[in-house]
Order: sequence, then C-alpha cells, then structure tokens
Amino acid sequence: MNFRRICVFCGSNPGVNPVYKNAAAGLGRLLTERKIELVYGGGNVGLMGVLADAALEVGGRVIGVIPESLMAKEVGHQGLTELCVVGSMHERKALMADLAEGFIALPGGYGTFEEFCEVVTWSQLGLHAKPCGVLNVERYYDPLLALFDHAVKEGFLRSDNRTLVLEERDPRRLLEKMSDFQASAVGKWITDEER
Repeated sequence: MNFRRICVFCGSNPGVNPVYKNAAAGLGRLLTERKIELVYGGGNVGLMGVLADAALEVGGRVIGVIPESLMAKEVGHQGLTELCVVGSMHERKALMADLAEGFIALPGGYGTFEEFCEVVTWSQLGLHAKPCGVLNVERYYDPLLALFDHAVKEGFLRSDNRTLVLEERDPRRLLEKMSDFQASAVGKWITDEER
C-alpha cells in the first residue's frame, strides 16, 4: 500500500555522529522519491531541520506542526510547504497524528521517545491502526528495543503488542515493513467490521 503522508519524529539536536544527519537527509529524500509528504515538528534545527531541508531540496511537500512557544524562540522553519502553529504540545501531537498515515522515529531525545511511544500506545489501545517504525541508525535504538523486550519478559507488555514497533536499519526496508503492516491492519479492520 502507498502512504500519502508519514510523520517523522527526530531530534532538535544533530547528534555527535554525522551518520545521524546523513540518515535524516536520506529519509527526507526517500519520502519525496516515493511521493510521500513529510509531517514533522516544524523546527529548523538539528535532525528536524536536516530532514525537512532534504525533502524540500528535491521538491517534496513538508508540513510542519509547531507550538507557539517554540515559534517564539525562532526555531520554526520558515521555508516549509505548510507550517501549522498550534497552542500547545498536546495539540501539536494530535494534529501530527491526524495528518499522518504512519510514524517513523529517527534518533532523538526525550521528546522523540515520548512522541513515538505515545503513538505506539494509541495503536496498542486500538485508537489507530497506523504503522509505527524505528529507523535504527547505527543501532541507536537497540537499548530502547531491549527495554521493550524486557517488558515482555517481565509481564508488563504482551508479545503481540511488542510487534507494533517495527524496526529496520535501512529506510527502504522500513517503509516496506510499514506498508505490509498497513495492508494487514486494513484487512483486519475490515474483517472485524464484517463480524
């Protein structure tokens, strides 16, 4: 299945290893190549800025969603296809989720972890059936994925819910996994509705 829009969560810092910036730029270009619009947090700094600029440079459509408080600090990207300024972080996350048909986490900090885990939780609760993928650049997310596995082992997370987090080191393979997930989720929802 084809995606119209994918939301990418990522750091407002670039990280110490240049490979993170390269991965963000590569993902931005890949989404445009696949005619997928990018939805992201609207910033012009760190991996966020690299991601957006790379998509824009090759003719991509980029929708940023940023709260007023961050616009006031002048981190809002002024060159986007569309920049939605909202009142709060809660509104930001809700609008990003509404706009997107899937979610990808690039490396980032607390904000990235929180945003990604929230959309996975919404999937677990049946609030949406959109794929949630981790682009595991340089195995950045290995410790977090190990924590998820530990949560299964210790009985805090069901193994079927653990499979809601898709993981790949290659962005093309990640998009394939997300597309397969989307197709199976749509099929399941149709089957459930028919019952």
